Amino acid sequence: MALADVNVLITGETGTGKELFARALHETGPRRLRPFVSLNCASLGETLADSLLFGHCRGAFTDARRDHDGYVRQAHDGTLFLDEVAELPRTVQAKLLRFLESGEYQPLGCGALHRSRTRIVAATNRDLAEAVAVGDFRKDLYYRLNVIPLHLPPLRKRAGDVALLAHAFLVELAQHHGLPCPHLAQDALHCLNRYDWPGNVRELRNLCERLLILLQGRDIHAANLPEEVRRGAPAKGLGASPLTLPSEGIDLYRLEQDLISQALTSSGGNQTRAARLLGLTRDTLLYRMKKYRLSGRSITI
Repeated sequence: MALADVNVLITGETGTGKELFARALHETGPRRLRPFVSLNCASLGETLADSLLFGHCRGAFTDARRDHDGYVRQAHDGTLFLDEVAELPRTVQAKLLRFLESGEYQPLGCGALHRSRTRIVAATNRDLAEAVAVGDFRKDLYYRLNVIPLHLPPLRKRAGDVALLAHAFLVELAQHHGLPCPHLAQDALHCLNRYDWPGNVRELRNLCERLLILLQGRDIHAANLPEEVRRGAPAKGLGASPLTLPSEGIDLYRLEQDLISQALTSSGGNQTRAARLLGLTRDTLLYRMKKYRLSGRSITI
């Protein structure tokens, strides 16, 4: 996928590591020797978003005292990561669409068109299909960005990743701070694996940095962890199952059909929300609806 060098759209909850994944795509692809530039699109006004992305010429607006290249030019031949892309103003979405279609863009206040071979990797924690449906996001831009869709599940659903990530973060942060790396004892790992991680990968990384600073080169035990981690409920999917198989058995196919019907009813017929309730992708839900011949006439996207 990294070698395909096409636009990628990464979705997932806040803190699931979308920028880390984008960096990994860049560093393992053909553009790895070129720049990786990141822009958080949240809370940017129209002029600021336009200027940051595509640059401006001196005098384009108040306080524009000198030319500014913009991130598209800075990332030329490299990768531009657009985090929270759903928050881009509609007018800037139109300029981004033109750039994706033609490779051309026009800095604010400049007459000439510029060209760039920047690859776009975008990310959002919102459901872009829903944003398109309510008019917050351009449908044509959505399809341009969504060449390769990737969904990062929350950390609570990634059994086994916590220990690997914690170790990697401790080693990386120890090198960054120039400190001896601590070691995670088994009782600490047990607590980390059972915790629900509402802040996802970002919360885990922040905890690892705190433990590194406080316990340089020492063993990290359960007693060294924050109280909420020590007493946290088992992470979803890692504890005891909430369902019990009846002694007489069940009709699994009938149960699956019923759950899909319930999800569609609860979501008011919205397939995207129904898929989320079931822990499926929308494509998987559509496949199973077709498999069970469930009617989709009154169902919305």
